[in-house]
Amino acid sequence: MSARKPRFNQQVLIDTTPLPDDVPKVTEVGSTSAPLLSASFFIGARCKPYNDDFMVCKTQSNGKGEIECMKEGRKVSRCAASVIADIRTHCLDQFRSHWKCLDNNNQQLWQCRPLERNLNKCVFDNLKLEKSIPGAPKHETPVHLRERQLFSHHADS
Repeated sequence: MSARKPRFNQQVLIDTTPLPDDVPKVTEVGSTSAPLLSASFFIGARCKPYNDDFMVCKTQSNGKGEIECMKEGRKVSRCAASVIADIRTHCLDQFRSHWKCLDNNNQQLWQCRPLERNLNKCVFDNLKLEKSIPGAPKHETPVHLRERQLFSHHADS
């Protein structure tokens, strides 16, 4: 048996076992789903090498990826936190208005395209990160760049 005693807090297990010293320490990203969705494409753009390393590790670890890939996972978390911190530093107003729109509209991206365009421009101008949708057809205009959205609240009928 383990020497540690688990603590229960309203039916949630809180594991008090510290992580091994070889696992890099990192604070949690600390964002809710709307800010994460708002920043997700920029996180993907900057953190792609770390994400790829993590996914390769998980694939090669035969079901033990949660434990064996903690170093790679911590790098992904650290990178994501740095992207959000940079966006907050350089584009706070655009970022806040976009994720609040997402929060108020059931996180449907199509309802917040004008605010998304402002955020995309600010992030590109300041951080040189560009939104690209993985797997989008190369010969079509990406959905976030279309002038007229298929699903939107148009004033004309």
